[in-house]
Amino acid sequence: MEIRRKAVEMSRQVMGWVTGTGRKKALILGSAALLVLALVGGGVAFVVTSGDDLTYQTQSALRKAMPATAAAELQKRGVTLASPLKCEDLPGWTKTKMRVSCSGTTSDKKPVEVLGSGEQETSKSYYTILVDGQPVVENAPCLGADCNKQEG
Repeated sequence: MEIRRKAVEMSRQVMGWVTGTGRKKALILGSAALLVLALVGGGVAFVVTSGDDLTYQTQSALRKAMPATAAAELQKRGVTLASPLKCEDLPGWTKTKMRVSCSGTTSDKKPVEVLGSGEQETSKSYYTILVDGQPVVENAPCLGADCNKQEG
């Protein structure tokens, strides 16, 4: 009789796990685990996709923006241009590796060269400005007002 009573008691415990209290615990734990997985997955997706994007996603956008951003950068450094910079695509640019060159002169007739690049794979941009052959900006990640956007 003792063995039968123990078997019935164990049977009730097992049934309690499957139904009733045990079932509620399993649902709560399962829901909590699912919530944790969703939050971790969302966090990983955010980190992977929230990398710094290029300010200018296309060659055309980079080429169009460079005269104004370079002029603003030069003005901030006390250099005045005689006229707007003229920009063109550099040979060898691709959709993922953009390259632009701009040229012009200062108000005191010194030559100005601006080189800009952007790479989709690394999401990095680099800008160099030469005035009369001397570097004013070297491998900067931004120019002019674009620097304010990246800091803020």
